[in-house]
Amino acid sequence: MTVSATNPQSVIEVIENKVRSDVSQASGCRAMYAWCYEWRQIVSEFISTLLLLVFGCMACIPHAGYLPQPPIYGALGFGLVVSFNVQIFGHISGAHMNPSVTLASLIWGAISFPLAIAFIVAQCAGAILGYGLLIAVSHIDMDGVCMTLPRTEITLFQALIVEAVLTAALSFLNCACWDPVNKNKQDSVPVKFGLAIAGLSIAGGPLTGASMNPARSLGPALWTGIWTGHWVYWVGPLVGSAIAAVFYLFVWLKKEDTP
Repeated sequence: MTVSATNPQSVIEVIENKVRSDVSQASGCRAMYAWCYEWRQIVSEFISTLLLLVFGCMACIPHAGYLPQPPIYGALGFGLVVSFNVQIFGHISGAHMNPSVTLASLIWGAISFPLAIAFIVAQCAGAILGYGLLIAVSHIDMDGVCMTLPRTEITLFQALIVEAVLTAALSFLNCACWDPVNKNKQDSVPVKFGLAIAGLSIAGGPLTGASMNPARSLGPALWTGIWTGHWVYWVGPLVGSAIAAVFYLFVWLKKEDTP
């Protein structure tokens, strides 16, 4: 485009239009990048939760004479697959795999509210599909396998407290890993989470199944139609996670010392 040298106003208009065009293009690129990045995170949560249910619940399938597997099998199975998933998906979405962890992340300010909702939907969808895939390949009737049900000897309120305490402990671990003070101690995070899940599952498994994860409980419940005390596995983990995150944020969190 050529502009008459005798018309400086036209030159200014051309420059302004060019600047507007460049700004608009840059804004569009940033918006597209943000949109693509968020979708990568959402897909990551879907796949990681799917794998959590497939491999975690696979460890609970009876093999010898249709006798239940020893409880430690499920605890170690879920612990190892959590470690596996954190290593693979942690740098993409944080590898929440759990609405309770996503709620803690929202309270922490690490993700936005719309993204948190998208994460939770993806996690629930992944859990449902994951358990469905396991049913498709299993050699036995999966009815009751890998279900999280309160022990008959305890009340639903007691089960609620157990799930809240277990998930609060998990939420403290999440917050500790997000704490800037620990930013140089991230290499062993997958191992830490795997061991934590295994340990908490061994501790709480005999009482409630140690879900600590509403999506993990939703998948089996939806496919088997067994909804006994299911609300406990939403209210307990979400409340426990929220309380722990708020406590850590306002009581324990401190800024790094600055020179």
